[in-house]
Amino acid sequence: MLYTVNASPTSSRSLESLLRVAAKGDPILLLEDGVHAARAGAATEKLAAAALAAHPVYALGPDLKARAIAHVIEGIRVIGYDGFVELVERHTVVPWV
Repeated sequence: MLYTVNASPTSSRSLESLLRVAAKGDPILLLEDGVHAARAGAATEKLAAAALAAHPVYALGPDLKARAIAHVIEGIRVIGYDGFVELVERHTVVPWV
């Protein structure tokens, strides 16, 4: 399963609830406002660290750029649209709301 999170961790508990149910090793893709969870130094950095401890975590680069997020938590892989397509081709996608 590829879980996509598009809500900011400061306005939603989507990522938090996802971490309670996702199987270890299932990839997580942060996109749209969900990329705020990837911001280094943010108040939600512990949540991202918990995600990284059990899952590969990706953040969509164009969404980071659109939100002026330049510093990403170490371990989160920044991908472009090509990488997004590759993930979707390899996994069943579960949008997490």
